[in-house]
Amino acid sequence: MRRIIFLFIGLFCVCAAAAQASDVCVPTGRWLEPASGKTVAHAEMIARMAKRPVVLLGETHDNKEHHSWQLHVIAAMHAQNPNMVLAFESFPRRFQPVLDKWTRGDLTEEAFLKEVEWNDIWRFDAGLYMGLFDFARIHRVPMVAMNIDRKLIARIAGEGWKAIAEGEREGLSDPAPADESYLDFLSTVFGMHDKGKPESATASEHDKADKIKALPVPEMRNNPMFLRFVESQVLWDRAMAQKIAEVRFRGGAPLVVGIVGQGHIQYGFGIPHQLADLGLPGAAVLLPWDDGQECSDLKPIKNHQVADAVFGLAAPDKTRKPDRPKLGVYIEDAAGGVLINKMVDKSIAETSGLMKDDLIMTAAGEPVAKVGQLVEIVSRQAPGTWLPLTVKRGDETIEIIARFPPRQ
Repeated sequence: MRRIIFLFIGLFCVCAAAAQASDVCVPTGRWLEPASGKTVAHAEMIARMAKRPVVLLGETHDNKEHHSWQLHVIAAMHAQNPNMVLAFESFPRRFQPVLDKWTRGDLTEEAFLKEVEWNDIWRFDAGLYMGLFDFARIHRVPMVAMNIDRKLIARIAGEGWKAIAEGEREGLSDPAPADESYLDFLSTVFGMHDKGKPESATASEHDKADKIKALPVPEMRNNPMFLRFVESQVLWDRAMAQKIAEVRFRGGAPLVVGIVGQGHIQYGFGIPHQLADLGLPGAAVLLPWDDGQECSDLKPIKNHQVADAVFGLAAPDKTRKPDRPKLGVYIEDAAGGVLINKMVDKSIAETSGLMKDDLIMTAAGEPVAKVGQLVEIVSRQAPGTWLPLTVKRGDETIEIIARFPPRQ
């Protein structure tokens, strides 16, 4: 069942990416309501949102512009309604005590990222999110870990929800079933498939992963793997919705702002659907709209609008500091090291001689027992440097040098 498991993280930030288009349907720096097709002044939009019980801000996880937009929206709403809580997809619930320490100012950035096992669990560049985390710390805005443990997601995918004992469900209740429109949506998502995770788990690398064409919907509905995927996805949505509802209802009626991948909230599917079932309707969905995104993506699916409002973003500045170094491999924890499941074409790993099924045992002379350790070591590599790796290939142990090109 591993095929299903690895569809999850990062998958729903990929599904929102669209082809380039010449038409400008959402002006840069402006809000647009898809339902009416009209633009809305920024002050008016923020005033509306500050009065909502829940506002869900979508993102593509590795897009810097999206996170900058989220921060500006949060700051503007906070100015009008400081009774706010920030809920993050990026943290499993077990790290709530760490988030509490961070917002109290008890942890350094390094200690915080280490205690939440950032490189092992979320893996995206922490710098993309630190502005949000720092805002919460500076303004003492509570942060909530709304995700569930990846092992539980894997178990649901592999065994099914009914097979999970009551005491092992992390308090999850039975979800509202997906409607027909969401099933259609998920059938297209299910058509994307890659095995393993890139060392950074970025959406851009997922975009380059091998894809298989989705089966026609009637045929897909009879596919056992698809049905298990739907069950896992709906429960994942339920978990995050349940945590949001818990925060909203426990007293004080705070404005709960969810920071989450777009695929969990588009068209009112996913989290908003589960929130309504939990007695919390009216969650607002706000999405960033990238320059060049197809105008046809604004069209509703049946009676479901893509969002309450979208905000036009210009193309990102190409002169900004590049992303952290990447080997270009899809990896997972394994006995004795980190196993390469897949290679990215023309990557540093490929040109250095690494191969699929290689087991990386050490990097820069340090043992690597977990994915996060390798991610951390690779992220420290400066342009133009070499990284020695000890690799087990079959019965043979070999030394490989990964050469990082100089900055252009």
